[in-house]
Amino acid sequence: MKKKIALVTGGFTGEHVISLKSAAVVEKTINKDLYDVYKILVYPGDWHFVSASGEKVPVDLNDFSISIGDEKITFDGVFNILHGSPGEDGKLAGYFDMLNIPYTTCDQLTSAITMNKGYTKAIVQDIPELNVAQSLQLFENSEKNRQKIESELKLPLFIKPNNGGSSIGMSKVKTWEELPEALDKAFAEDKQVLVEEFVSGREFSIGVFRGKGEITVLPATEIVSSKEFFDYEAKYVAGVTEEITPGRMNQEEIDRVGRVVTKVYEKLNCKGAVRIDYFLENETGKLYFIEINTVPGQTETSLISQQVRAIGMEVRDFYTQLIEEMFE
Repeated sequence: MKKKIALVTGGFTGEHVISLKSAAVVEKTINKDLYDVYKILVYPGDWHFVSASGEKVPVDLNDFSISIGDEKITFDGVFNILHGSPGEDGKLAGYFDMLNIPYTTCDQLTSAITMNKGYTKAIVQDIPELNVAQSLQLFENSEKNRQKIESELKLPLFIKPNNGGSSIGMSKVKTWEELPEALDKAFAEDKQVLVEEFVSGREFSIGVFRGKGEITVLPATEIVSSKEFFDYEAKYVAGVTEEITPGRMNQEEIDRVGRVVTKVYEKLNCKGAVRIDYFLENETGKLYFIEINTVPGQTETSLISQQVRAIGMEVRDFYTQLIEEMFE
């Protein structure tokens, strides 16, 4: 008997466009011999499935089911590929927990914490061999806070929405004159903003997942961008960024990064696949934590897909491991 899997996509933020692209790849790639897959689109006040005939079928939120003709379909589990809110910030996880439906991503608490960049840094900063950049977490866009930034942090700075993704609303500030506009841009996306000192180093992104009861660290991808930083355009426009998988690290760096990201995964109680971004500082080689993404993209060219293929694993088998792990 094949398990019925709800592939949840869409979302309440600008990231829904990427979520739909990820879902299209997962839907095409997932092992149909093992699973019947139903793509569920989640938008504010509009959760639905589109049938083969094009009919829009609403989701019954009382038990997360759909009815096609006379058949009521309930789901054995959820493959969550909804980036941003509500799929990545814990809201969906809490809903599925109440219905006792397993899902492929982190639980409600971990999702909520890791969506907040400042809180995440506070939790992981005492992990051995891991460093975090000096930063301030702001809760209002005020003159007092602007003065606080100038007195406590050194240029250049990264200004980013604390709970955002895909680098939306993010700026690099090189002069104090640029600060007000950057703060306005970030606060337009979020009520909390993180201001971080710039770390000069090589940028990497690495996938970590739990499958068959074991934590696997994938080969890191080195990000070489023609832009000032790995922004939305660099992430999603072809040719702007060179992505090297496996990234150029020596064996000591590979081993150290593996130790650190495994500790991050364990300390945050992660589930499924996550992607951790970090710098290796130019002068010292120190590892600086940037952020963690608990619903990483799954497009054809996404970093996780590249990394899975780099270890000789089929992406289809990777998805199977994520699904089977949620039933354990």
